[in-house]
Amino acid sequence: MTATLTAPGLPTAHPVTSLLTTAQQSLTMARRGLIKVRRTPEQLIDVTVQPILFTLMFAYLFGGAIAGDVTSYLPTLIPGILVQTVITTSTVTGVQLREDMDKGVFDRFRSLPIARIAPLAGALMADVLRYVIATTLTIVMGLIMGWRPASATGTIAGALLVIVCAWSMSWIFAFFGVIARSASSVQGISFLILFPLTFLSNAFVPADTLPTWLRAFVNVNPVSHVVTAVRSLAAGTGGGSDVALALLGAAAVVAVFAPLAVRGYMRKA
Repeated sequence: MTATLTAPGLPTAHPVTSLLTTAQQSLTMARRGLIKVRRTPEQLIDVTVQPILFTLMFAYLFGGAIAGDVTSYLPTLIPGILVQTVITTSTVTGVQLREDMDKGVFDRFRSLPIARIAPLAGALMADVLRYVIATTLTIVMGLIMGWRPASATGTIAGALLVIVCAWSMSWIFAFFGVIARSASSVQGISFLILFPLTFLSNAFVPADTLPTWLRAFVNVNPVSHVVTAVRSLAAGTGGGSDVALALLGAAAVVAVFAPLAVRGYMRKA
């Protein structure tokens, strides 16, 4: 009788999953992210405290100087705070992604029979909750202080526009989360990008009060278009070209950085 020798087994590849299965697994990973938030609610400090603190601080610091009084300044301020707060929140995506990768969490996911992209997609989906919380608290704080938008439908549309833009920005920081060496470096890079974009815009002061050279940057700043669109929607006048430019910019960011983030992630996952 002759013995039959078998070649040593090769590493098992990830099974090919359908689009529906991948979506279901991504939702499961998103649920994991929400469970983490429930168990460590301090992760939501930035989206619960920051909208309230920034609204109060900017309203009472700049309201009298810019608009004469706080109430008159709120129609300018609240959309600006809304955009600034929610977009800043999108940096958390990259920071937490890097932390999970450093802790070896994604090494465990790699051994599971799931789509390799599911953990990344789930993290991006779970962070939408953060944008909703920041958006809601900013609007509620504005209403408490006396802000009265002319159109409730337009205000909701503006809030949804900000959430869409923040989600698109999260792909940028997801990309940095994949390629950076540490979570602190992701955070540093993120704020280096966001501070000029949010503060050198028309979010807090009218662009026509700025020096000519700075006004030129503010007018082409994509954040300025988002802020103007939200103000117009809340005022009931329609966002017009600014809404279209905001959506076009969001689509362009996703088209560029989503493939980069996915490619970088797949190489390490």
